[in-house]
Amino acid sequence: MDRKSLARRLGALIAATAVVMGVFILRLVQFQLVQGEELLEKAQQVSNYLFSIPAARGEIVDEYGRAMASNVSGYNLVINKLMLTGDLNETLVELVEILQAGGDEWNDTMPISAPENGHYEFTAGEDDSRAQSRLDALKENLVKQPYATAGQVMAAVVERYELEDYSPGWQRILGGIRYQMELEEFSDNNNFTLAEDVSSRTVATVKERGLTSEGADITETSYRVYADGTLAPHLLGYVGPIYAEDWKVTDEEGNVSYPLKEKGYAMNDTIGQAGLEQVGEDKLRGEDGIKQVTRDKDGVIISTEVIQDPQPGLTMVTTINADLQKKVYEALENQILNLQATAEQYKGKEASAGAVVVIDVKTGGILACVNYPGYDLNLRSTNAAQYASDPNTPLVDRALRGLYSPGSTFKPAVALEGLLSGLITPTDTPIRCGGAQSSYNYYVTSGGPRCEGIGHVGGASLDLYDALGYSCNTYFYDLGRREGAENFNEMARTLGLATETGVELSEYTGRTTDPDDDNFTLGLELMAAIGQGNTAVTPVQLATYAATIANGGTRYRTHFISSYRDSNTGEVVESFEPEVVAQVEDNIGAFDAVEEGMIRAARSSSALRDYPMTIAVKTGSPQRAEYYDKEKGLTYLNSAVIAYGPVEDPQIAIGAIMEYGGGGSNLLPVVRDIFNAYFIEKTGDLQSAEAGQLLP
Repeated sequence: MDRKSLARRLGALIAATAVVMGVFILRLVQFQLVQGEELLEKAQQVSNYLFSIPAARGEIVDEYGRAMASNVSGYNLVINKLMLTGDLNETLVELVEILQAGGDEWNDTMPISAPENGHYEFTAGEDDSRAQSRLDALKENLVKQPYATAGQVMAAVVERYELEDYSPGWQRILGGIRYQMELEEFSDNNNFTLAEDVSSRTVATVKERGLTSEGADITETSYRVYADGTLAPHLLGYVGPIYAEDWKVTDEEGNVSYPLKEKGYAMNDTIGQAGLEQVGEDKLRGEDGIKQVTRDKDGVIISTEVIQDPQPGLTMVTTINADLQKKVYEALENQILNLQATAEQYKGKEASAGAVVVIDVKTGGILACVNYPGYDLNLRSTNAAQYASDPNTPLVDRALRGLYSPGSTFKPAVALEGLLSGLITPTDTPIRCGGAQSSYNYYVTSGGPRCEGIGHVGGASLDLYDALGYSCNTYFYDLGRREGAENFNEMARTLGLATETGVELSEYTGRTTDPDDDNFTLGLELMAAIGQGNTAVTPVQLATYAATIANGGTRYRTHFISSYRDSNTGEVVESFEPEVVAQVEDNIGAFDAVEEGMIRAARSSSALRDYPMTIAVKTGSPQRAEYYDKEKGLTYLNSAVIAYGPVEDPQIAIGAIMEYGGGGSNLLPVVRDIFNAYFIEKTGDLQSAEAGQLLP
């Protein structure tokens, strides 16, 4: 290219640039100088306000897609500050009267009682940390000393919200609502939900009186419901409002943060508070939409526009089989009620509570997780006081957070350690099972331990098969002594006891009886070898342990969630494959030997002797701390059991505890009923395991 051509092109480029810059400058002059006042006036004439549109919460379903937690439509009564035309207190009085007539409750968490003869009391009990936190925040917000009385705090409330002209009863009602509005940062951009899921009478009355044009707004929303509130309440958990102490978090150094606000929540949102609702919160909640409201300078709403549609949350698919869950609960309940009605005193008549966990052996997925007694999740708020005061503690999650001595269910772990370490072979007969053993002169009770095996003649020499089949304590005292607690405990933890199982919910880890325990003695080591001493495990650990034995030493992560799916299309968004978390190497047939002993235990019981499927089982009768005859040293017994089957191709594993059950054998009818429930029955006979036909 010659120089003349290059110069022409550069000149053209410079000219074009100058033209563009000139246009920009002219437009800027026009906006700033010519139309500046006009545009400023227009800008000042309208204001835009953004409000969130709640997204539908994703469902929680069982492994076959049957809804366990879903949504229904309802209506909220909302205060919209942009629409308020009259005095706020007077508006609230009218709305509360409408709510009272409709039998609806309103949003008020202020921990002060209604006045009795003009006297107020704090309602936060010392054992309610959340309510106590609310009370502390209330005093701090009203600039009152920590020792301020309820009357003094109410006086500050009355002054702050100008309630002097109202009666004490209305002062408490209006003060509680106004304080709640302040907590939830009521503003032009943030509506206040006065009442949730209001009655049709309330909806009709608010609309008939035209209150929707005076600041009261009826908004359609969705509410969480549970298809069967009694099915798995501890597992599902629940949703609830965001509490002030969770919204505004102050650390030990006085630094304030708003973690939920940073995650996109509004103060009046609901959030998963427990169980799977809490675990899956981020995926279940969905993404709220956005509505823009435009108001002119006179406060008149001139337009409302949805600028972002809400997106529903994902569907959580669990490993639970809802039918099996129900049948397992019924099996445990029936056995407890039967024992209460027919068992002898101290032998199961006092049975009152328990837990059962059923696991898919091949995946680690929990098919049923039962706590008895349970409660109705749909009535949790209504019956909260009743549930909390029930002496049988139905709110306690025994399956995941109940700690129990495993008793003789611990013996397979001790047996496996002995076999794999080479201390024994399955056919060794190292001791004679009968009478006091003089070699245990260091044992904690006088005379040494005695054989307490069931169903055999004392004095017989037993091999491992019969030691497990008859649950011979003396055999395992001797074996545990030779192994050492640190070794058989390590085996137990690898198999799934006294360790985290991997479940998504909060679980207690439990513990073993260890040489560094303050109360450890050689005698206590013997007790640990039969699952007593300081050893404590959970029912979900027992089920995990049983599944690991069934798998020949392969332990899968125990879990409740199998996948998340798109709520609109059903497409799998995220799935969880079976995960091996531990492996016990066995090249000598140790697990086969233990399995044979557990088969003999099943065949020696009346409940399973003639069962048309081969089941491996180990019962336990762990002692409780309570004596029913202290002079004779007689204590109440729990019932414990682990089981799996069919042995030829294991499909399910069971771990169960029954409090005051009177011994492990009292749980075997429950084991039988669970297998009956899991496998289809035909003409009164259980179908063969090979058919593999399961409940739908």
